Amino acid sequence: MRRPVTRRESIRTMGVLVGGAFFPWSEWARDEAGRPLILPREEERGQPERPITAITLGAGARGNIYGNYALEYPEQIRIVGVAEPVPIRRERYMRDHGIPEEAAFVTWEHVFQRPKFADAIIIATPDDLHYGPCMEALRLGYDILLEKPISPSEAECLEILERTRETGRIVAVCHVLRFAPYFERLRELVQSGAIGRLVSIQHFEPIEHVHMAHSFVRGNWHDSVATAPIILAKSSHDLDILRWIVGRESEAIQAFGDLSWFRRENAPEGSTARCMDGCAVEAQCPYSALRIYHRNRQRLHVFDLPDEPELQEGAILEALRTTDYGRCVYRMENDQCDHYVANIRFRDGITAAFSMEAFTPWGGRRTRIMGSMGYIEGDMRQMEIHDFRTREHTVLETRTLELEQVRGDGHGGGDWRLMANWVRAVAEQDVSILTSSLDASVESHVMAFAAERSRLQGTVEPIRV
Repeated sequence: MRRPVTRRESIRTMGVLVGGAFFPWSEWARDEAGRPLILPREEERGQPERPITAITLGAGARGNIYGNYALEYPEQIRIVGVAEPVPIRRERYMRDHGIPEEAAFVTWEHVFQRPKFADAIIIATPDDLHYGPCMEALRLGYDILLEKPISPSEAECLEILERTRETGRIVAVCHVLRFAPYFERLRELVQSGAIGRLVSIQHFEPIEHVHMAHSFVRGNWHDSVATAPIILAKSSHDLDILRWIVGRESEAIQAFGDLSWFRRENAPEGSTARCMDGCAVEAQCPYSALRIYHRNRQRLHVFDLPDEPELQEGAILEALRTTDYGRCVYRMENDQCDHYVANIRFRDGITAAFSMEAFTPWGGRRTRIMGSMGYIEGDMRQMEIHDFRTREHTVLETRTLELEQVRGDGHGGGDWRLMANWVRAVAEQDVSILTSSLDASVESHVMAFAAERSRLQGTVEPIRV
């Protein structure tokens, strides 16, 4: 593998074109599904007098995505510590960032047993381990990048907000859709009055059936009580982006949803507890673990595979024999909804209809926006704008030079643009630089908690922050 400096100096051949603006892709950095990340522009990065320093808590997929920004832009940020209980993850992170033994820890608690030794903390721990390290980091005076959700507890979210206001620290939540050029352009059109007064929105989040099975049936988020309900764990991005596009406070929400398909009674005849146990329908099952992980080599980041290629196949098969990722999707202890709809009322009578669906062939988002003088429809690859006044129909392309590499990109590649925004805010000690403030992020979480109460109780819930 080439060194990051070599990658950076080479000619990049990938990019995304949004309404005439070109955004280059990284030629080496990828998200969990192997899709490239958009590179921030120079003016977005700023020019700090020195690189800020940060400690990463959690060296899994998200911790590496944010940490890799420091490999591409060492003049912006240096990672000087890591906490990670899985040895192979911790050792790789130490190697990549040159972290000494004394700054590598097994758990996040160990980090805070030392006096403050960096500017900031990146919290990429599991969902139920966000509150503790965030509160400790605030107590010791660190600025924070916090992976969503803020916390699976509404009370804890509000406590973090209160403590942030008390300390004056800079806390950014990783609502990366705000940094996708596609959504930036969509919001700009709405806020500029291109379609007149905003009236209503229809927003569709297709999870993609393999992603659903991987993350919310077999994976870390299969249990809504132990982690967070899917409306928060998956769709807080979408509630946030709706709030951001509308630009007004949310007032009430009504939701419906259920787990309809990934249940024991739907297991096909001849299926077995594990896909490797001689399942009679494995070859035809779209959720076959052998198909997804072994034959198609998808989403392998969860297996912490050895570096040696010749050892990887055996490690994959062993994981399918011993972990939940090899189990039948109809025999898991999962409870997450596989379809979820919510109606939201915002101030000034603006409404939004949101739908999250597991059973789609692709991911990404689709959005329809209705205004008094026009209409916008987009799918993250292009958006069509209809102006009722001029009767003009305009198509803005959101395309890549290597389209197949980013097809179905659910986050729009915005992770590193978020990093640039946060690093600049920390370097300049100016919270106003943040595109996504903690206050706004908390509102989207409160919307999710209210939606879940509505779904379970059959009520229309007020939204109060």
